[in-house]
Amino acid sequence: MRALLVLAASATLSWGAFISGTVLDKTTSKPIANAIIISQNKEYRSDCNGLFKVPSSPIIGVRAVGYERKFYKSGGKMYLKPFNPKALYLSSFGATSSKIMGNAKHLLETTEINALVIDMKMDRGQIAFKTTNPTANAIGAQEIVLFKDVKKFVADLHKEGIYVIARIVSFKDTPYVTAHPEMGVRTNDGGLFKDKEGLYWIDPSRKEPRNYIIGIAAEAAAAGFDEIQFDYVRFPDRKGVKFSVENTQAERVKAIAGFLEEAREKLTPYNVFISADIFGYVSWHNADIEIGQRVDALSPYVDYLSPMLYPSGFNAGIPGYPDPVKANYEIVKLSLDKALEKSGTSPLAYRPWLQAFRDYAFDRRVYGAKEIREQIAASEAFGSCGWILWNPRNVYSSEGLK
Repeated sequence: MRALLVLAASATLSWGAFISGTVLDKTTSKPIANAIIISQNKEYRSDCNGLFKVPSSPIIGVRAVGYERKFYKSGGKMYLKPFNPKALYLSSFGATSSKIMGNAKHLLETTEINALVIDMKMDRGQIAFKTTNPTANAIGAQEIVLFKDVKKFVADLHKEGIYVIARIVSFKDTPYVTAHPEMGVRTNDGGLFKDKEGLYWIDPSRKEPRNYIIGIAAEAAAAGFDEIQFDYVRFPDRKGVKFSVENTQAERVKAIAGFLEEAREKLTPYNVFISADIFGYVSWHNADIEIGQRVDALSPYVDYLSPMLYPSGFNAGIPGYPDPVKANYEIVKLSLDKALEKSGTSPLAYRPWLQAFRDYAFDRRVYGAKEIREQIAASEAFGSCGWILWNPRNVYSSEGLK
């Protein structure tokens, strides 16, 4: 958000066509190493003392993992405020429903919730805001435009101090594949692959559709979203499918990492945080579990990885805990520990998805205060940069929340 980075103009030092400065923690005044500085559409990093020197630019962006972001016009001492998003997920329909959004805002005002994840490119391929993207209009992805003025929508949330994340469903996209069947995932018999919902998938090994997906993400970034979150950034978890490249781990991981690398480069001018959703079991495997997601390969290209750690999704349990819904704390904490071992980054580079919906796989328990708090406690004990609650129906209460 835009008012939390303080500039000390008197401390500005400029040499020729360069601007220098120091990025400091607003709470402790200690230097922030590895802070991201955006100048002339390129990304730079502060050193171990928080120092940087970058080419001069009319507008410079700065952000850091575990902090908020800011745009500014001069260098000097810069104080970033620590920030951990604690978010609710809302579909586009939920975010434009007065009842559902009203409940979300009540929780934002009365609990620790301080952020929202909102669909901008939806599960069925529709773009929720009015886009100038010619492909979206050509393929029929504008049949449902729920946000008439998305910039105003985001600005209004910012005025209320809310951190706003745009969820971009990446490779699950029926309108795109219907219009461009040559870009779709195929079955071994040559037909177009459909998932359990009857939806088509873009083949992630195809480079041509990337401009479209990233272009939609860029429009969301330009609208003011603080973070772009790529979901379904993977191959479908299904046997008997084929792609434009050989169906091997090396090719799958190369495709997904390559997409995120390209997305980061093209989104650089917006100084927007970038995150990616990954399967929960990815934390536990050195291999890509046949979907192209491997923690060590993806983490260099995002600010945050968001493993989906819903206990109901751990159908085989984890070592020592065969009944996941009775081990909510352990599922979250141990999965994050395993992921960190593989990435070698920081706990702050993770923000897990947590379960806020009724169990569907084991004993059908309602996820209430106890279950939600156990997951949050595990995430906070690990040291993640916040967490996100998922309920596909957008039904949330204050249960389990401070």
